Formats: sequence, C-alpha cells, structure tokens
Amino acid sequence: MPAWKDVGTVLGLMCLLGTTWGLICYNVLCIERYMRKCRNIGRLFGVKPGYGIQKVSYSNATMNMTEGYIVHIPSEAVQKGINENGEIGKDMNFIVLVLNKTFFTTNSVSDVIGENVLGVWLGTTEVRNLSEPVQLKFKNTNQTENGVCVYWHLEKTGGQYSGNWSKEGCSTRVQNDTFVCSCNHLSFFAVLINPKIPEEIHIVNLSYISYVGSALSIVFAGLVIVIFICQRKKQSENSVMIHVQLTGSLFLLHISFLCSVWFSDRGDEVCLSLGLILHWCLLATFSWMAIEGFHLYLLLVRVFNIYIKRYTLKLSLVAWGVPTVTVVICGIISKHTSVYGKYSFGKYPNSTSTSICWLTTQTASFITVNGYLGLVMIFNTIMLGVVLVKMRQLRSQDVRIKDNKRRVWKDWVSLLGLCGVLGIPWSLAFFTHAPLNLPALYMFTILNSFQGVFIFLWFLTLTCKAREEEYVSSKGTIHVSFQSNEEHVTTGFVNGKN
Repeated sequence: MPAWKDVGTVLGLMCLLGTTWGLICYNVLCIERYMRKCRNIGRLFGVKPGYGIQKVSYSNATMNMTEGYIVHIPSEAVQKGINENGEIGKDMNFIVLVLNKTFFTTNSVSDVIGENVLGVWLGTTEVRNLSEPVQLKFKNTNQTENGVCVYWHLEKTGGQYSGNWSKEGCSTRVQNDTFVCSCNHLSFFAVLINPKIPEEIHIVNLSYISYVGSALSIVFAGLVIVIFICQRKKQSENSVMIHVQLTGSLFLLHISFLCSVWFSDRGDEVCLSLGLILHWCLLATFSWMAIEGFHLYLLLVRVFNIYIKRYTLKLSLVAWGVPTVTVVICGIISKHTSVYGKYSFGKYPNSTSTSICWLTTQTASFITVNGYLGLVMIFNTIMLGVVLVKMRQLRSQDVRIKDNKRRVWKDWVSLLGLCGVLGIPWSLAFFTHAPLNLPALYMFTILNSFQGVFIFLWFLTLTCKAREEEYVSSKGTIHVSFQSNEEHVTTGFVNGKN
C-alpha cells in the first residue's frame, strides 16, 4: 500500500488530469493509462512539483525536474510518437511524473535511489525500439557505484497484472555523482542500488541445493516416521511424539515445496492449491518448532506439577489448527483477490527466473510468514538461552566430571540438536536482506533444506541413548560399601527396581 505521503501525489493526479480519475489511480497501470490520455494542457501549464510537461514537435527535448532529475528524449522518439499517434503536424505532450517507490511492489529487496521512480510518456501510445536512446539522469545520493538502471515491466497472468524491475533495453553509466540511464523505450524508470537479486550462477546453485536437500529430508524424515511406528510401544513419551510430529510436518513441507516448484506452470487453479498447501505446511512446521520450545520450557522451568491431561492431543490441535485457520482465511480472501498463485524471483533479463506456487501478496506473506516466524524465533531463542544457562549451572555444580573434553563435545552435540528441532537456522531468513545477504542465503538454504536429515540424526541419537540406558538398567549394578572392615554387597538397579 502506498505511503500516506503519496495521497498527495494521487490528489495531484486528480488536478493534473482534470478529472476524478486521480482518486482511483492508486496503481501503476492506472496511472500510466490516464497519463497517456492527458490532453488538458491548460491545467498542466509549466512544471509543478513532481510533474512536468512540454509541447514537442519533431525535435529532441530535455526536461529538468525540480527534484534534480533530467530527462532527454531524442528526435527519433518524438517522431515515432507523432506518427504512431496519427497526429502529424501537431504538437504532442512530453510528460514526466515523479512517483514514490511504494507504488512499485516487487519480490526484490533492492533499494531505489532517491526513493523515487520517473514515469516518461510521449502521447497516448508506447514508444519503443529506439536506435537513439532516451537518457535519464539520477543524482547519486547514496554515493555508490553499484547501481543498475531498470524499468517497470508489467505482465498479465491469469487475468492479473504483476510487475517487476527489468534492465532489458537499458544501460547504466556513472558520470561524476550522477547515474546516466540510456534506454530504448519509454516507461517507468529507476536506479536500483546494491541489487540484492543473486546472479544466475547463485540462483542455479541455491536451486540445486534446495532440491537435493529437500529430497534427502523427505527420505530421512520418512525413516524417522517408520522407526517411530516400529517402536511405538517403547517410545510413547511426549518428547518423542513431539519430535515425530515436527518431522511429519517437515516431510509434508518438503514434498509440497518440490511440487510447488515443479508444477508451477500447470495453471492458476493448480498453482493456487499448491500455494495454499505449501503455506499450510510451512506454518505447521513453524508451529511444531514453537511446540518444541514450549515443551522445553515445561521441562526446564516448570519442573514440578507439569502433568497436563491429554497433553499431546492439545498440542496437536494447536499446532495443526492454527495453520488450518490461517490458510482457510487466506483461501476465502483469495476468491476476491489473488492471495495464492505463481511467484517468480530472480527475474532479470538474461538470468534465471525461478517460479513457485506461493503467496502473491506481500501483506499476507509479511503477517502470516515473517511475523509468525519472528515470534517463534524469539521464543525459541529465549528457550535455547535458558538451556545454555541450565547446562552451565549443572556443569559448575558437578565437580566430579573428569573427562572435560568429552563432556564439552556432548554438550555441543546436544546444543546443535536443539538448534535443529527449535528451528533456529530459520532465523537466517531475517538476515538475507543485509549486506552479507549471499552468504546468509547459502547458509539458510543448506541448513533448512537439510533440516530433515539433521532431525533424523538427532532422533537416532536419542533412540540409541534410550537403548543403551535400557540395556544398562536390565543388567543392574553392584554397589559396594565398607563398614567396620566388613564388606557388604548390595545389588540394585539404576532405575530403582528391586
């Protein structure tokens, strides 16, 4: 949603156009459509803040905006505009409009220099394929050389328009403290600084890592479920049940992820369904990671009086119920406005574009995914901190431990296992927008794609440890004590059995 300060821009459009259309021009397509039809020169006299108009005929033209932007159109562009408009011998409107970047919502996290976008038009028709390019100059307010000139490219899919930045037909040159953009067409233009979209090789690498990791996670998560079913009578503890349900949600998540990628071109209805299922599986995984943290809280903080009737059932209702309610609401909304559909990223010319069936609106993604994940990560990180404090207290109290290196190694293994079941690596999602976004993306992809494998190793460790304790318990131990030079032999069991 555009910022409040852009309401002024919209109201300005109303005055500019001489109609009430400015009130409903709250999207890029609408603005472009009615700016092209603007003929009321009396109301567009001179240059106003954020708007500029000139009468041109056959010769080139340059417009200097009060915001410091300079737009130069060659005579070829003017002639093409006049010919295509069918108004030979007449002057035509050369219009430049400055818009805030909030009108242009994208899947990219790149920054727009100066926070503004320039819209450039000649008459009512499109002007493209120019041999002599249009030149636009943007002040380098960020003092960076890492900028790319782009234009706003609109695509119509399934009756819905979606836009993204593209650099096709545009070249970038840095001249002193100015970015000079040369483009062979007219449109909305901007300079992206520090583009965060990975290069083609990185997109390919990350995709392969995701596919391999997801496939292995499916296999190993399936093994955990099989092992649990085979040993269900022996492993009925709440902790094991929670681990298995987390594994089950991961199993479904990775299957739905691969299906959403592979079948993203099978039509709108299929993609809507796959996007909804993937959303549900992801939220269920987050919920079970939160349940892991909650269960850890009960074990460590509320050690006594923690019996809860039908504990696992109640946790299951929450962990599976919250995602279900969320996607049902999103599904109902999707009937009126597209919430689920085909989501593309890495969409630059001559580069790899990856598509997936997913949430198509930033608001729904931010609230239900980013917001929910943020709450889960905050809670689970606190729980992990509590575990570290408890472990340190226990180690400081137990002075009898001689094999310090072995103990430290076991502690680290336990800590890494807890990080896996608590989903701590998912917090890397919030660091993929930072300057070190590429390393964070690789770490995020590797750790979370292989989460099913890590949980399998954790589950296997717990199973082997339980077997070992059961074996020791069944053998019993001999406790020896000496009193008055007499040897008393007492036989007992570690588990307290007689």
